[in-house]
Amino acid sequence: MIAQLRGRLIEKNPTDLIIDCGGVGYEVKISLQTFAAIGDEESVQIYTQMIVREDAQLLYGFSIQEEKEMFNLLISVSGIGPNTAMVMLSSLSVEEIAAAISGEDVTTIKGIKGIGAKTAQRLIVDLKDKMEKFEFPEENSTVSHNTNRLDALTALVSLGFDKKKANKAIDKVIKEEFSVEQIIKEALRIL
Repeated sequence: MIAQLRGRLIEKNPTDLIIDCGGVGYEVKISLQTFAAIGDEESVQIYTQMIVREDAQLLYGFSIQEEKEMFNLLISVSGIGPNTAMVMLSSLSVEEIAAAISGEDVTTIKGIKGIGAKTAQRLIVDLKDKMEKFEFPEENSTVSHNTNRLDALTALVSLGFDKKKANKAIDKVIKEEFSVEQIIKEALRIL
């Protein structure tokens, strides 16, 4: 298993990275939280979780260990796969997911694309007792750079949303001071 990667950032997109480690380029699927946290540094370190399927070997990457732990808890729940877990981690922060599960907030959880009422309730039942370690003080992690509408649209389309609907959602939420992450989060709440 590959637990972490440290190397040179070759390519960065809202849903994936390519990291050069000793001459080998690793493609790593990421959440919007990680996309915002990585910035544009040349050298990066990322925690990874490798998922081996019959038809693929995939790496999922996280900027902080807590996000990786939440990912592993989410995929342990029946009905939540790695892609749905990444959509959840892109829509809400680790703290917000933990608070929604701990507070039995079904509405917030089922507001995420791909999560219905039954799955939201199953998440709460299965994970409520495991959320204590994720409740830490909330920080203002707003990234201070210009919004890139195209990056937000690309990310939403690659997450499986219809391009026209994603465009409309972005138009409703876009503000000049919003980061790409904030635009996508707000658009995901509408979609």
